[in-house]
Amino acid sequence: MKIFVDSANIEEIKGFKNLGLVDGVTTNPTLIAKEKGNFEDIIRTICAEVEGPVNAEVVSVDCDGIVKEARKIIPWGDNIVIKIPMTKEGLKAVNVLSKEGIKTNVTLIFTAAQALLAAKAGATYVCPFVGRLDDLSQIGMEIVGQMAEVFSIYNEIKTEIIVASIRSPLHVMDAALVGAHIVTIPAKVIEQMFNHPLTDKGVEKFLKDAGK
Repeated sequence: MKIFVDSANIEEIKGFKNLGLVDGVTTNPTLIAKEKGNFEDIIRTICAEVEGPVNAEVVSVDCDGIVKEARKIIPWGDNIVIKIPMTKEGLKAVNVLSKEGIKTNVTLIFTAAQALLAAKAGATYVCPFVGRLDDLSQIGMEIVGQMAEVFSIYNEIKTEIIVASIRSPLHVMDAALVGAHIVTIPAKVIEQMFNHPLTDKGVEKFLKDAGK
């Protein structure tokens, strides 16, 4: 399973890259707004730093606007993926862009049926939001499992699943267990994955014994 970093902060991305943990990056308008600089400069900087896919999200809601934005963004880096919301107009744009060889990520997916439609439209990736489903007392990871099962049945589906809205290390492991291709993880959750009190206790004991 690949790990994408869900961040637009270049220092966070560099730090995890140095640990060999960055297979790609996902951004959105909310993450971009937290950083200094304009959208284009931030995306260009990330693309220069990361070899894997860098997801940049459009803000237009109609097909023509989405396609126009996508064509503007694509020259910013060879590894850019265009994030597009799961709507009829969004899928219409995905169909157009996929025929031009432009990679797309259909985001704000909340059902396996939506994922199937996005895959049929030509999406490179689909992005289910498990944390937001959990917030509504639905088990988000069940939806991911359904997607993975359906995609595995049909060889013609090449679309990959990027699990998003990750809230804890448990979400990461559950995504791996149900067969997700990719998990995009906020920096906070990646940091949590490093830690365990027994690890800290063991290191402390080893150092104490080494000093004897």
